[in-house]
Amino acid sequence: MIEIKNLSKNFGDLWAVRDMDLEVENEIFGLLGPNGAGKSTTVMMLTTLMKPSRGSAKVCGYDVVKESKKVREQISYVPQDMALDRKLTGRENVLLYAKIYGVRDRAEKTENVLELLELSGRADDLVKTYSGGMRRRLELAQALVHEPEVLFLDEPTLGLDVAARKKIWGHISSLREKGVTIFMTTHYLEEAENYCDRVAIIDKGEIKAVGSPSELKGELGKEASLNDVFLKNVQSKEEETKFNPVAFRNILRRR
Repeated sequence: MIEIKNLSKNFGDLWAVRDMDLEVENEIFGLLGPNGAGKSTTVMMLTTLMKPSRGSAKVCGYDVVKESKKVREQISYVPQDMALDRKLTGRENVLLYAKIYGVRDRAEKTENVLELLELSGRADDLVKTYSGGMRRRLELAQALVHEPEVLFLDEPTLGLDVAARKKIWGHISSLREKGVTIFMTTHYLEEAENYCDRVAIIDKGEIKAVGSPSELKGELGKEASLNDVFLKNVQSKEEETKFNPVAFRNILRRR
């Protein structure tokens, strides 16, 4: 669904993304990394919002630069910051997106996604009355109204309480079962460990590790967590040779 070859983006002397090679199938794929690692820049390039400096990327077989319009027809993107009009109702927000995408049977498709995201009962209420979790679900409804092949999510559960995060992940998992490919960024490593089919860890613009959470944890030992894998891969080489995250955690347990 996504093919990335030598993808790079620089801003003067700063390389935000450097020589990225990656393939994403029909799965929930998590891009993990510290602040400034290149996650958002990667998503911006894959969603055609930013042109790469070199290299190439294809989404659903279409080049993100040469065939950007075709790419946009196949994808949806839910940014980290709220993309809703608080002065409109939930239904009006979704209908607006359906109109922008040129969706046929807009009213029917809108009702379908509102029901899917469990928002039908509040569809005629103004968005400013919605909770944070409801707003995030409404953004998902907007993103799904034109039935995309690939859904890009930037920190989809950031700032939500535990119950709201669990509900959002339930909807994301159901989308995966319906055949939608999910490419997401997150700072919640425990969520990536529990829900992502595969993850990639990026640091200083370069991919440091790729694999399923269980595969990556297995490389460190039986007691390792994805957090241990993350810490190992975002450190400098000097720090890496001195720090064993699993051993360190075992020392803390004995205290």
